[in-house]
Amino acid sequence: MTDFDEPAETAMLRESVAKVTAEFGPRYYQERAARGGRTIELWQALGDAGFVGVNLPERYGGGGGGVAQLAVVCEETAAGGCPLLLLLVSSAISGEILSRHGSEEQQARWLPGLASGREKMVFAITEPDAGSNSHRISTTATRDGDDWVLTGTKYYISGVDEAPRMLVVARTSTEGRSGGDSSDLSLFVVDTNAPGLDRTPIPVEVGAPEKQFQLHFDAVRVGPDRLVGTAGDGLRLVFSGLNPERIAGAAICTGIGRYALAKAAGYARDRQVWGQPIGAHQGVSHPLAAAAIGVELARLMTEKAAWLHDHDRPAGEASNMAKFAAADAGLGALDAAIQVHGGNGMASDYRLAHLWGMLRLLRIAPVSREMILNYVAQHTLGLPRSY
Repeated sequence: MTDFDEPAETAMLRESVAKVTAEFGPRYYQERAARGGRTIELWQALGDAGFVGVNLPERYGGGGGGVAQLAVVCEETAAGGCPLLLLLVSSAISGEILSRHGSEEQQARWLPGLASGREKMVFAITEPDAGSNSHRISTTATRDGDDWVLTGTKYYISGVDEAPRMLVVARTSTEGRSGGDSSDLSLFVVDTNAPGLDRTPIPVEVGAPEKQFQLHFDAVRVGPDRLVGTAGDGLRLVFSGLNPERIAGAAICTGIGRYALAKAAGYARDRQVWGQPIGAHQGVSHPLAAAAIGVELARLMTEKAAWLHDHDRPAGEASNMAKFAAADAGLGALDAAIQVHGGNGMASDYRLAHLWGMLRLLRIAPVSREMILNYVAQHTLGLPRSY
């Protein structure tokens, strides 16, 4: 952690991801997002190059790296104007959980598709009435012979239309539903076209290719081979994927921040008013400089969080701090870049304003900034819990 020279392999990874992303570029991403399309071509190009599964085991076609390498992929695609939210759920959550806790049969069955980018696996935990309180999850999975039968509702689930499967968190006993016991939560792999599963799109004001859905499970049946880990141990397994999700989200935010600052700096150098570049004026340069400082600080915390996770150290505090700092820094950088462009900052041709909704979303999810402040207050400062 004291050596700040980036390893040669990491630098090569950055360069390679940036090169693949540049073949598509911000216009490609903006057009896909504007018309409700998907970034399938970019995703597959990254998969073919080994980047989508860079954190997955080599024996299943992955890169054998860690979340630190996945964060590089998230950051560099975003810095190229193509932020990919599905890297958070498919590679960071589902890939990490299966790699760490799936059986050998489950890993051999599903990880090769995730590693190659040919398949995605999304994640379903949030519910309309549970919010950030996982203790109030009401979706149930009850035994029926050897099978499990899932019933309930999930809310704001990303990318269900792009993935053949998802990881679903469900309660495997009804005890504790009102008492706050989370020891009866379990994790299941469910096909997104399973009989009894209904999905409804949720319209959102976010310009992103990934769609959001409400899911209704009406006695959805899965076999015993779809239970990941052991029944009742689901929450522990989930948290092994939530820290990588926060880290990947932070990397996307800092990547967008870098993208916005690069465009703003170029504009401020070229745009002339009263015979000199506008970047010569401190009223223009100082907000960009402050934003650059914020982005770099967030990048450092993101790297620390990824290092801790990859070395099996407690990473909750650093992951939450990284996500908090990066979301603020990324949004601040984008706002400063738009301001520097003046009216052009809102023009589609300048390819900035369409990213605002995604960064604003990443300030809310995964995990809201208020819940992060609660976490830091309790775990870092030792203050009493308020809920």
